[in-house]
Amino acid sequence: MLRAVDELTIESEALRGNPLGDPHARPVWVWTPPGYDPEGSREYPSVYVLQGYTGELGMWRNRQPFRPTFPELLDREAPECVVVLVDAWTSLGGSQFVDSNGSGRYHTYLCDELVPFVDARYRTNGSRGLSGKSSGGYGAAVNAMLRPDLFQGFASHAGGGLFEVTIRPFFRLAARELRDRWDGSIERFLEQLRGPAPLAEPGDVHLLLQWGFAAAYSADEDGTIRLPYDLATAEVVPELWERWLEWDYPTLVPRHAEALRGLRAIYFDAGRRDEWFVDLTMEWMRRRLTELGVADLHTELFDAAHGSIEYRYPLGIRYLLERLTR
Repeated sequence: MLRAVDELTIESEALRGNPLGDPHARPVWVWTPPGYDPEGSREYPSVYVLQGYTGELGMWRNRQPFRPTFPELLDREAPECVVVLVDAWTSLGGSQFVDSNGSGRYHTYLCDELVPFVDARYRTNGSRGLSGKSSGGYGAAVNAMLRPDLFQGFASHAGGGLFEVTIRPFFRLAARELRDRWDGSIERFLEQLRGPAPLAEPGDVHLLLQWGFAAAYSADEDGTIRLPYDLATAEVVPELWERWLEWDYPTLVPRHAEALRGLRAIYFDAGRRDEWFVDLTMEWMRRRLTELGVADLHTELFDAAHGSIEYRYPLGIRYLLERLTR
């Protein structure tokens, strides 16, 4: 029988009045392990799980044929930790889990509001990890780098990053899509998101993701979102592209080398057929983190594409727990 997941709501001051007008009251789901006693004396590590781009909290219960859902996988594996399912959805599909002028202060929300919210309500012991897939894997890595005082490790499943390899090649596809289907108007594209059949064509996801990433990385101070390339030719606009690169691993890893060396667990995996080529991101991270002398690093290439890899998530949580509880 599926164990209950606590469904709570947090009122976020960091997200109040955010640039996209998205709700500041956010759902948060919390899974507790078998034997957890809120009145007992035992305390547990906690793992915060971040979804990929376009992930909404309710999608954790979506079922594919013959596959258990993630909450069912947790029940099956029964990790001895508190698992926090984080909502960072925006009306553009996601936040990249950073503070930005275009989408809001999602890093602050996660670190300064959600962590204390959970610690005040559950028997946690201060040992924390982050886990996520795709953009969530990127968010796990970035927030662990930025706040090693809160998080002692992270697991990234098919995690994003290395934008020159995984995102920039798709700018040309989005430019064609914008020209041929939307008459060069990003506003027309965004309008169809509110229609009866959003994201109906394969190319739509590139436009949505790039616009959402632009909200996270290259919005002006007044919140104006600016794509980092010429919409007619897909040539990058250097000053805008540099804003993106400020949030990419080649910039962040050397800047936060000490924090990365101090983490107790770093886990990466990716499918060898990944459509976004994040397997190459994993290899880049493996090389750079090894050069930095990171003490605990696991990377694994497995046979899959980008989607339908939820069966990998318990592996990352298990890896984190083995090291956070030493």
